[in-house]
Amino acid sequence: MPAVTRVCCIGAGYVGGPTCAVIALKCPHIKVTIVDLNQSRIDAWNSPDYNLPIYEPGLDDVVRQARDRNLFFTTDIDRSIQEADLIFVSVNTPTKKSGVGAGFAADLNYVESATRRIAKVATSNKIVVEKSTVPCRTAESMRTILEANSRPNCRFDILSNPEFLAEGTAINDLFKPDRVLIGSLQTPDGITASDALVEIYANWVPKERILTVGLWSSELSKLAANAMLAQRISSVNALSAICEATGANIDEVAHAVGYDSRIGPKFLRASVGFGGSCFQKDILNLVYLSESLHLPEVAEYWKQVVVMNEYQKRRFSKTVVDTLFNTITGKRIAVLGFAFKADTGDTRESPAITLVRDFLLEKAHVSIYDPQVEHTQIWTDLSDALPLVPLHNLQKQVDIASSALDCCKNAEAVVIATEWREFREIDWEAVYRGMNKPAFVFDGRLLVDARKLRSIGFKVTVIGRGERF
Repeated sequence: MPAVTRVCCIGAGYVGGPTCAVIALKCPHIKVTIVDLNQSRIDAWNSPDYNLPIYEPGLDDVVRQARDRNLFFTTDIDRSIQEADLIFVSVNTPTKKSGVGAGFAADLNYVESATRRIAKVATSNKIVVEKSTVPCRTAESMRTILEANSRPNCRFDILSNPEFLAEGTAINDLFKPDRVLIGSLQTPDGITASDALVEIYANWVPKERILTVGLWSSELSKLAANAMLAQRISSVNALSAICEATGANIDEVAHAVGYDSRIGPKFLRASVGFGGSCFQKDILNLVYLSESLHLPEVAEYWKQVVVMNEYQKRRFSKTVVDTLFNTITGKRIAVLGFAFKADTGDTRESPAITLVRDFLLEKAHVSIYDPQVEHTQIWTDLSDALPLVPLHNLQKQVDIASSALDCCKNAEAVVIATEWREFREIDWEAVYRGMNKPAFVFDGRLLVDARKLRSIGFKVTVIGRGERF
């Protein structure tokens, strides 16, 4: 197979955009075209001032260097498919909301639509790479669709190339990946297609970090990696509840446990819970897969990771209510952070959504500040979380502030829901002066210096620590 010189990526979101922008940067001899049906998203990728549709540290620098050189963004999907040697399918695969597998299985509607579009439009041989997070054996379904709808003498080779990016560090993860995983059918054609993708990544990734495996192993590895990372978070969060009940300090416990070389320190930081587009979705995928394979004990094991995550969020919001004299009705609660983690504007499955929903159901007045999340996204998320409450009623109970200080004015309590660095550097004395007294701080991210805040006058509760106030 000739070397790949033209790449198309279907989907200009959190995965496809950064991944293919970095490929363009590192492979100036390859023309990379990122396509999407959403005109406003493509317009943002092409914006003169580089006001990109997603926030990711370092991404704008990558796009500045490669755009209009060998990196292009367009809604002309058909032409881009026809021109490409290799096509990444990087579309959304949300959890199904209705039908068979609702609440657990991935909705593959967008993957199937993209696959059918490729089959209809392609006039030459293509390598098709599933980049979206998908259940096991999705590649087999894609191959069936392509072969059933392709033109004569038009061959498709299917590869799996799951992403292992962490939002907030995605560009560094792409520049220096722990590994690049490529799955293929173990046939001569499949291995040849795999080699073609290996050569693209080999332009900047050491070959010993590029792992080639079977197609189904690649698909399962992605689910397994996210499930095990989420499992560590739920494990340390379960321990944080014990720490609070016994007077232990979860920071000290996690630090001691992390010194064990068999365990290591990563993903052992207690919090109000995990969020993002992958962890919960992938675990639920694994649960559904296990149930489909008649492995109920396996399904129940992985389901508990999500159960514990939901419990952690409920437990934290209940702590706020209990501490504020068992009622927050009519009280002003300042929520600092709405993204699911720092250094991203992504709110998918953010714990902050659950916290704000719980506070609103308790009839509190909530003020929200996040340095990156668009206001329209906050209103959308809250409307989805409280579908029976009209938006104009939500807007009577919720304010979106333009700064952390404004958010905290006249509040009874501050709740830290996202670990943005600026929240560590707030003028807490000014915050205290502007709050109603007694002034409470609830740290759901182990972010603040509790001793310093107590010396100012705050009543401080930190997740995973037994001491109060």
